Amino acid sequence: MKLFKGIARFLGVEGDRSAPPPRYVALADGLVVTETHAEAWFVLSGSNTDLMSESARDAEHDQASSALARTLSGCDCHLKVLWAPLNAAEYRNEADTLFSAGNYGEWADIRVDRLDDLELPTRLLLLGVRISERSTQAKARGSRGAQDALGISSTSVSQKEIARLDALTRRLGRQLETTPWKAQPATVEMLAWMVAREQRRGTVLPSPGGDGLISGAKLAQLTRGRVLPYPDHLRFVDQHGETTSWTAILTMDGFPEEMESPGAGEWLRAVAEITYVPEYADDDHDADIQVKPVNPEPSVRFKVLHKRDALKAIDEVRRLAKEQRQSAAKHSAGETAQEIEETEETMTGLSRDMKREDVTLMEDHPRLIVSSEISLDDLRARCDAVIGYYGGLGIEVSVAAEEQRELWLESQPGDMLRVPDLVHTRTVGAFAGSWFWGGASVGDDTGPAIGYLTGSTPGVVRNDLTGGSERGDATTTAFIGRSGRGKTTAMMLSLLDSGFRGSFVLALDFKGDMGGLVSAGQRFGLNAHLIETGAQFAGVADLFTLLSGESAERAQTEVPAQLGIALPQHLRMRGAETPIQSAVNETIAAGDPATWKVIERLRRSEDELSREAGNALYELSLTGLGAPFMGRPDGSTLLTPTPGIWVVQVPGITLPSPDDDRDDWSVHQRLSVALVHSLLAYGISMAGRKDLRGLRKVVAVPEVHVLTATREGSSFLQYIARVGRALHTALVVDTQDPESLASLTGLVEQMTTVFGFQLTTPEQQDAMAALLDLPKGDHTRQLIQAIGVDVTQEIRHGHCIMRDRRFNSATVQFDVPSLEVLELLSTTPKTTGVGAEQPGPMSMTKSGSQEANA
Repeated sequence: MKLFKGIARFLGVEGDRSAPPPRYVALADGLVVTETHAEAWFVLSGSNTDLMSESARDAEHDQASSALARTLSGCDCHLKVLWAPLNAAEYRNEADTLFSAGNYGEWADIRVDRLDDLELPTRLLLLGVRISERSTQAKARGSRGAQDALGISSTSVSQKEIARLDALTRRLGRQLETTPWKAQPATVEMLAWMVAREQRRGTVLPSPGGDGLISGAKLAQLTRGRVLPYPDHLRFVDQHGETTSWTAILTMDGFPEEMESPGAGEWLRAVAEITYVPEYADDDHDADIQVKPVNPEPSVRFKVLHKRDALKAIDEVRRLAKEQRQSAAKHSAGETAQEIEETEETMTGLSRDMKREDVTLMEDHPRLIVSSEISLDDLRARCDAVIGYYGGLGIEVSVAAEEQRELWLESQPGDMLRVPDLVHTRTVGAFAGSWFWGGASVGDDTGPAIGYLTGSTPGVVRNDLTGGSERGDATTTAFIGRSGRGKTTAMMLSLLDSGFRGSFVLALDFKGDMGGLVSAGQRFGLNAHLIETGAQFAGVADLFTLLSGESAERAQTEVPAQLGIALPQHLRMRGAETPIQSAVNETIAAGDPATWKVIERLRRSEDELSREAGNALYELSLTGLGAPFMGRPDGSTLLTPTPGIWVVQVPGITLPSPDDDRDDWSVHQRLSVALVHSLLAYGISMAGRKDLRGLRKVVAVPEVHVLTATREGSSFLQYIARVGRALHTALVVDTQDPESLASLTGLVEQMTTVFGFQLTTPEQQDAMAALLDLPKGDHTRQLIQAIGVDVTQEIRHGHCIMRDRRFNSATVQFDVPSLEVLELLSTTPKTTGVGAEQPGPMSMTKSGSQEANA
C-alpha cells in the first residue's frame, strides 16, 4: 500500500485528484444531490458597504464572523461568485406589467437597446454546504461499474430521502437567513443554470417535473459537453467541434500577514473592480478603445474548524516555535530568529482571543476562474490583469500549471476538494474581512430602470416614484444639488416613467425649463400638455374649473380668499372682501361659475366699493400673472384630472418670505401668491378626491425653495407628504437648498428616496449628509464635493448619491436611453437665429460611462 501511495504521489495524483467527475442524481429547490453526497445551496444577498459608516461595517463584520464560527462550524462549504449577463429583453417583457399608457412599448425598446449597450453583468453569490453523505467514492465507483456492466444503472432518488434532505436544508436556511447574507434556498432553476453554465453550454434549461425535481435525462442534458484541458487553460467545444470559449483557473498562492479592511483586505469583493484593455486588430483603426471588466469568478472551498480543533492546532504551532527558540538558545550564538519569536507570541495571543471571544480558525482554498469567449489571447490578457491587480494588493496569484482539469472539476457544484496543497489557514474574522457579500446595492427590486451603479459592483438601478402607496410606505422623493448637475433632467426621466405607468403627473415649473417633459411625452404618445402664464392661457388656473366634482364646494371659500390676496391693500382695508364673497355666492347660484364672471358682477354692481374692487381686479386679470387664475378663457387647454403629464410653467414669480408683512407686498408678489394659491388648492383637491383614489398621482415641484419661502407653500408640501400614502399621491421635490428643506419636519419624515447631487459648501453638505443617512464629517463632504465631477474634474451630469427606502446609499448614474430623448429633455434654452440647440444635461456614451457636456 505504501508503494502505491508513493507512486501516486510521484505521479501527482495523490488524494482526490484522481476522483471521477461528480455524477448528479437530482436537483431540487436548495438541493444538489450526487452519488456520493448532498449539498444545500443558498443565494446570498449583497450588502451595500461602499458608503456604510465605520460603526455599521464593524457590526456587520462581527455578525458575519459569528455566523461562520457558529452556524457553519465543521461544515464543508463552497462559496461561488458568479456573473450573469444582463438579459435586457426581460425588461421588455416586464414593461407589459409596468406600463400602460402611451407608446410604452417603444419607450421600453429604447431602454432595452441602451441596456444592451451598457452590458451590465449581475453578481450572484451562492453558498453550498454539504449536509449529508450518501456513499464513499470507492463504493459509488464500484456500484456504478457493476450496474453499468449489467445494464441496470439508475440515478433515481427516493422521495423519502429528498424530504429528509429538504428538511435539513430548511433548518440550515433558517439559521443563515438571520445573517448579513440573508440567505435564501436557491431555486431549482437557478441550480440548473449554475450546473449548465460551468460547461458554457447554451442549452435550453429543463423545467422541473411535478415533484419539483430535475433528474434522469433532463439532468444528463445539463452536463453533456466537451472540455479539452491544456497545461494553462481549458477549451470548451460545441457539438460541431468549434471552440466556444476559453477558461483558466488561477490559484491564490500567498497572502500578506496582515491586510486592512476597508482596503486590500477585501480581496473577494474587489473582483468587480478588475479591468483590462482588450487588444484590437492592427487594421481596426476606428475601434473605440474601452476599458472592460474582467469579472473573474471566485470559487472558494472552505471549512471552519471546531474551536477545540483550532486550539489544538494553534497550541501545536506554539509548541514547535517554543522548542525551536529553546534549541537556538542552547547554541553558542544564543540568538533566536525573530520569526520564531513572533510566531510564538502570535499563537499565544490568538489562543487567548479564541478562548475569550467568538473566534476560530478556518481552512480555505481560493481559486479564480477567468473566461473569455473572444480568443485565447484575450483570456491571457484577462489573466494578466487579474495577476497584476492582486499583485498590487500583495497577494500572489498564478495560473495553475498542469492542473487545470482538476481545479476546474473542483469548482463544480457537488464536487469535492481535489488539490488540497494550496490551503490557507486564517481566522473567520479575516475571511469575513474579504467582504465577499459587500459592494454597491441600492434602489427598488422592481420598477422602471433609471440608470446604473457606479460603485464597486455593477448593476441596474430601478426606482418607481409611485410605488410607495402600494407598499404602504411614504411617497416623497427629493432631488437635491447645485444647479447644472442634471437633477431636473433626472426628475423628468422619472416623471416620464410615471406617465407611462398611467399616472396623473402635475409639475409646477417655477423656473420654466421643464417644457422638454411635455415634448418627450407627446413624442411617445402620452397625454401631455404645457400650460404657461400669460393672457393666452387665461383661465387655466381658475379655481371654479380646477375644483370640480366633490371639491366644488371648496371653491366657494377658496375663490374669495384668492381674490382677496390679489386685491390692492387699500381696498381690502375698506372691507372689499365682503362684497367679493357676496359676488361669488351670486355667481355660484346663477350656475356655470367662473372667476371672471365674479369680477364682471362686481364691475356692474351699484355699490361703489364693489365697482372699484371689480375694476382693480379686472385690470390685474390682464397681466401675465393675473390672467391664468381670473382672466376670461379663450379656449386654451385646461387642467383635467385624467392620466397624463401636465406641466404648469410660472417663471418669473416672486413670492414674499414668511417674515414679510402682508401690507408691504408688491403687486407682483400679490399676484404670484394668488396664482400659486390656485395651483396648491388644485393639488390638494386632486390628492384628496375620493373618486380619484385609485388613480396614481404625482405632484412635482422643481425649485421647491420657491414654495418653502411662504407659509402656504410649506403647509402644502407637508400636507401632500403626510397624506400621500393614503391618497395614492407621490410628492417629488427638487431643490438647491437642503438646509431649508431639512427644516420641514413633516416633509423630511416622509422621504422615501433621496438623490443627492453635488454641493460645495460645508453647511449644505452636512445637511445633505443627514438626508442621505451618511455620517457627517470630512469624508462625506469630500464625497459630496466630488460626486459632480469626473477624473478630469469636468462636470459629470446625472451622477449622484441615492438613498433608497431601505436607507441604503450608493453612487448612481442617471442614464438617458437615447440621444433623441436627451435632446427632447434638454433644460438648456434653445439658441435662436441658427436653429441649433445646446447639448442636454446628460450625455450618451456607448460604454455607459458617466461623462456629460454642458
